[in-house]
Amino acid sequence: MSTVLLDPTSESHPASRPRVARLDSLEGRTVGLLDISKPRGDLFLDRVQAELETRGAQVLRFKKPTFTKPAPANLRAEIATRCDAVIEALAD
Repeated sequence: MSTVLLDPTSESHPASRPRVARLDSLEGRTVGLLDISKPRGDLFLDRVQAELETRGAQVLRFKKPTFTKPAPANLRAEIATRCDAVIEALAD
């Protein structure tokens, strides 16, 4: 018996991107926290923010209008231009 994996994105040619190098330190870096608008995601991000700040990071918070759709292009662009790294909060 074999296992079949299905790609829920329905991409016929998935994009391939090289990994970005990890930050050597969070000290003095700006980290964006993206709340995807699911219940209690903000509570999780409050804890993440506190931990990042103890490590010397500046934290910027962002929120998607709804969890049912990808983040709008202008929000993604703002995060990309203002942040050195981003953490996306998932829930459930």
